[in-house]
Parts: sequence; C-alpha cells; structure tokens
Amino acid sequence: MELCYQLPVLPLDRPVPKHVLSRRGAISFSSSSSLFGAPDPRQLSQRRGAISYDSSDQTALYIRMLGDVRVRSQVGFEPERRGSHPCFLQFSLSLSRAESAGSIPARRVRRLFSFQRHLLSSRLLRGAPHLNPLHILDEDYCGQAKCMLEKVGSWNFDIFLFDRLTNGNSLVFLTFHLLNQYGLIELFQLDMVKVRQFLVLVQEDYHNQNPYHNAVHAADVTQAMHCYLREPKLAQSLTSFDILLGLLAAATHDLDHPGVNQPFLIKTNHYLAALYRNTSVLENHHWRSAVGLLRETELFSHLPAEDSLSIERQLGSLILATDISRQNEYLSRFRTHLDENNLCLGHASHRHFVLQMALKCADICNPCRPWELSKQWSEKVTEEFFHQGDIEKKHKLEISPLCDSEANTIASVQIGFMTYVVEPLFAEWARFSDTRLSQTMLGHLGLNKASWSAMDPEASGSSEEGESEPGRATEEPSSRALSQGSQES
Repeated sequence: MELCYQLPVLPLDRPVPKHVLSRRGAISFSSSSSLFGAPDPRQLSQRRGAISYDSSDQTALYIRMLGDVRVRSQVGFEPERRGSHPCFLQFSLSLSRAESAGSIPARRVRRLFSFQRHLLSSRLLRGAPHLNPLHILDEDYCGQAKCMLEKVGSWNFDIFLFDRLTNGNSLVFLTFHLLNQYGLIELFQLDMVKVRQFLVLVQEDYHNQNPYHNAVHAADVTQAMHCYLREPKLAQSLTSFDILLGLLAAATHDLDHPGVNQPFLIKTNHYLAALYRNTSVLENHHWRSAVGLLRETELFSHLPAEDSLSIERQLGSLILATDISRQNEYLSRFRTHLDENNLCLGHASHRHFVLQMALKCADICNPCRPWELSKQWSEKVTEEFFHQGDIEKKHKLEISPLCDSEANTIASVQIGFMTYVVEPLFAEWARFSDTRLSQTMLGHLGLNKASWSAMDPEASGSSEEGESEPGRATEEPSSRALSQGSQES
C-alpha cells in the first residue's frame, strides 16, 4: 500500500510499543514532535494526523488524516474523495507482514467511521464526560468548539471561528449538536452512525471553492434557524417533527450549489435548467440532492414509507420557498396573515408556512448580523457575483445584474439588497415575532446599511430615491435586487 499526501507520514512499518496496542487510543504526532511523544500544546496547529489501534483487533489500522488524503493500494482501488471531512479508511494490515496488504479485496477498502471516534464525538456533543479519554488529534480544538456550542443560540455566534475550530466541519458538528440538543435523534430513533454519515455527505456536497455558497453558509443558516426556533411563538407551538424539518432544510437548502445563479444556467442551456423547465432550477436541485442523500444513507428507512415520503415532500416545500423570484408571493401572503391576524399555529399548514418564512429569513440574514460578521459575508457573496460576471465576459455573454465588477461595488450591491429585499422581509418578521432578537436584527441591519452608505454615498443616494417612490421598498423589490437575491439565497 502506498499512502500519498503532502504532509509527513508516520512510518507504518515501525515497531509499535506494546503499551500502545494495549490501550484504546491514538498516536498523535506533528511535524516537529517525536514519533510517539505527545506534541507540545503550543504546536497544536502543526498536528498532522493520528493512528488509532483497537486492542480488540491489533491488525486493524484506522488512519485519519486532516489533509488531502489519497490512498492507492496494490489492488488498484482508489477510494473516492468527496470532500475535506476527515475520512476513516479501514485496512486489514499485518504489522509483521507488510505484504498482506496486497491480498485485501477492493470491496473491503471502504469509508467507515471509527467507532471510538464516533463515541467520543457523541459524548462530547451530549455533554457527557468520558471516563477513559482518547487522546485523539484534535481533542483540544474540539474542547474549544464545545465551548462555542454552549452559546449556539447567540445571535453573535461566529461561524467562521467555529469552522476553523472544527477543521472545516462546522456543518456536521453544529447540525449534529442541534439534532441531539432537541432530542430528535432519540425521539425519532435515528441511527447515530447514519446521521453522521448523512451530515458528512451533505457537507461534502457543498462546493468549498464557492466563496459564499458553501458548507459554512449552510452552517450559518442552520444556526440562524435555531435562533428562530427558540423564539417564544415558535417554541411554544412547533412540534418535534417541525423542528426536524426546519433543521434539515436549513442544512441542505443550498446543497450542491454551482456558484452561479438561475439566469446563468438558463442562458448557458445547462442541463439542470432543462430538467426543471427553467423554474426554481437551483432550489429543485438542492431539494432533489438532499432527498438523494437521505435515501443513500437510509436515514429514515426505519419509518413507514408514507412518513418518509412526507418528510421528503415537506423538505422540498421548505427549500423551494427560498427561491427569491417568489419573494413577493411569500411576503404578500405573510403580510396578509399579519394584517388579518389569522395565523393559527395550532394548524399544521400555518406552522409550515411560518417555517418557510423562518428559513427565508435565515437564508438572507447576513445583513442583520454584527458588522464584523456581516462584512465578511458581504465580501464573499460579492466575490461570487463578480466571478460569475468574469465568466460571462470571457464567453461573451450578457453580464448579469450586479455581477459586473467594473460597474458595481460591494457597498452598492449590499445597499440595494438591504433596501429592497432584506428590510421588507425582516420588518414583517418583527411584526410577527416582536422580540429582543427581532429588534437586535433590525438594529444591526440599520447600522450595517449606514456603514456601507458611508463607503459609497452615491449608492446610498440612489437607494433613498427608490425608497421615496410609494410602496417600492416594501412592495416590489427591484429586478436587480431580486437577481442578487437569487444568488445570495
């Protein structure tokens, strides 16, 4: 077997001390530490990987690497690399006979989760102390991530820091924690291994090369959804089934997003546009991709078939609601309910509609975050816009609104989006849920808009002209703003 990657490799033919084989744990090493010695805590950033020996099977090596791991065995099998999540590959290798690796059937070289690793992670996420701690590679970082998860309901939650602490696995850690915190895993009798497998595949199917539409955005939307689910009106009326749907929809709402908007797919005759007949192309794809992963992992296979289909349908209804081209439809319906005061959360259909509005808010809540977080998101989404514009220029296509880096600035893009899309939606949400969180979001929105306006007075002036037109800011978002929203959502 040949292990190929760019980081230092621990020799697998080195004799392993007996005390290592007699315990359930791992060897942690870094590029600057001794072979079997524990790294200096100050050198945590240099840790490269770990090898865990299971005392019940001393010939099984569980190899975990944090980098881009590519494995080639003598049987010619190359496992698929779907993403950057730490992968667990099982090899039946004899420590005394290296040549036995060549006799491994390809079917036995497969992805799996280390049971020890799974147990430790689940215990940490449940807050239960472990009697015999495993000295795994990133336990120190997991400890910091765990501290952050204790404040996962804070609107100031820094998803960027959390993503770094979890080594780029914020979506997996956060969603698993929330499912467990709400008691959904136990209530719906979900297989914890299948849950983790599903979340890993979801995270890996987001495109990390996208500046904005990636797994970190999905984790951020999921965290925002959690904040909304805790609001008094929702917390008192939503069922566990509603909460499960809300969290799954938030985690998968942009699954496999290509980093370009729907008009781009249509004018380039992309197969997805033809498949979904130019209607909610991306949202339909996100939904179908999520359903595919649910069926691949058999997450709900233990439920009656009609219940599984119901989950898939309602999940689709939530994800399709994020289509910004239907913004006016949902906003008008929401406003009508509030004007007539006829929202009854005792009815399943009304609860589902509120979940749709909550997901819409969570999807575009970046302008309502504290400036330090909001600014980063603004820069990332604009980078993605301009990248699409560069592609359109290269292929001599009509440049989509807000995607021309020569005609737009980050400030102008954000001011227009806040004015015509975000403000109307969050004003109505505040009417529905007039809480401290709602006022906090509106406060950040106003401050962030003022900050961008100070950077680009011309953009601020044009948005004020638009607001001066009766009903324009609250009724009919401009086509440019909707085009932006179709990408930002």
